[in-house]
Amino acid sequence: MLRRCSLGFGSLALAGLFSEKARGAEEVIAGPHFRPRAKQVIFAYMSGGVSHVDSFDPKPELAKRHGKPMPVPVRPTVFNNNGNIMASPWTARPRGQSGLMMTDLFPRLADMADDFAVIRSMTSKVSEHAQGNYFFHTGFPFLGHPSAGAWVNYGLGTMNSNLPGFVVLQSGGAGVPHGGVGLFSSGYLPAQNQASILQVDGREALPNIQPREADEPQRRRLGFIGELDAAFAQNTSDPQVEAAIRNYETAYRMQAAVPELLDLRGETDATKALYGLDSPHKPVASYGRQCLVARRLIERGVRFVELSCLAAAGGGGNSPNPWDQHGQLKEGHAAMARQVDQPLAGLIADLKARGLWESTIIIFSGEFGRTPFSQGTDGRDHNPYGFSSLLAGGAIRGGVAYGATDELGYYAVENIATVYDLHATVLHALGIDHERLTYRFGGRDFRLTDVHGRVIRDVLA
Repeated sequence: MLRRCSLGFGSLALAGLFSEKARGAEEVIAGPHFRPRAKQVIFAYMSGGVSHVDSFDPKPELAKRHGKPMPVPVRPTVFNNNGNIMASPWTARPRGQSGLMMTDLFPRLADMADDFAVIRSMTSKVSEHAQGNYFFHTGFPFLGHPSAGAWVNYGLGTMNSNLPGFVVLQSGGAGVPHGGVGLFSSGYLPAQNQASILQVDGREALPNIQPREADEPQRRRLGFIGELDAAFAQNTSDPQVEAAIRNYETAYRMQAAVPELLDLRGETDATKALYGLDSPHKPVASYGRQCLVARRLIERGVRFVELSCLAAAGGGGNSPNPWDQHGQLKEGHAAMARQVDQPLAGLIADLKARGLWESTIIIFSGEFGRTPFSQGTDGRDHNPYGFSSLLAGGAIRGGVAYGATDELGYYAVENIATVYDLHATVLHALGIDHERLTYRFGGRDFRLTDVHGRVIRDVLA
């Protein structure tokens, strides 16, 4: 009765009488299909396309054949200003006890090689940024479908009703990747599953997050809106109506939860230094703040957190796609790697120290890789035919490489993997059968993996 009357405000009030844990349990939509190995996800998205041959899939043949023409046919690229084979500016060597080959581009992450599963045979259907970003986030190369974070939140529900289940963090003027905020949309899923974008270093993390009036008038206002909408709700079965009410209530609770979340005064100086918040290099400190807030969100039960890179000074690229070095690859990739290397390594170490590693999955990837041949004289163009993505966390088997590209790093040739496979694998680790996580829209059952996807069991612990 409480759920059906007054748009559910009665049940919300009743839930407020229970513990935080019980309230979270009330909001679970489906729950896992089987026992999960992890509960939450942190997605470190490297918008613009990290060069796999300069990082996690080094190729000695590039140095041997530097300056020579490609020995295989070259597919059309974005700019078709293609040069010859270009050696990597970074030295590669075995890392950790596993002996994974990585370059010096990410020195601190390379020291943690035994924690990573590197999928070296990733492929994408598209080679343009906006389509690539949508494809990696939603499984479709165009606007209108739910983001992976929305699917996870829909499938598992929230563990903290004071915060959104899907949060995108930004700082230092980081831009939304090409494609816009639709990358973080709930699409046709109920609207409470869409992402909230928090500016972790802004005056206000969200517009109007600071209350403009006392608590009691706000509660009366929400109650009044509920009464006005009651008749409408009784005459419709649209789930978006209830989703709107949930969003209003979450927004109300966020006025207290978000300022507390972003107040880092309780963090020790040692913890802040671990993430690089004391770094004189502003991009490191800025991205480090995102990583530290991500850990705090994981502690508070947020299901899916996405981190945003910012264009580093001297890094080339642009604000939406800061890893997009069509020229001056050495300078640009070095600047971008410096930005994220210490903060992400600090995040991993902190998750382990706090007992959060086992229940968290970390994804590190861009939308595609880069060519083994140069664009112009010192850049690399987009390469969707073979690139690398990283997985880490307690559910992941560390120190392994899955799949392979050819000797030049151009095409995936062994255990070819897709974005669908990556999504299916992460969902499986969360206890979700990707074929059963569906939502009927327009007469069809949609899912994150469309009609594709297989679980890459070789990378699971």
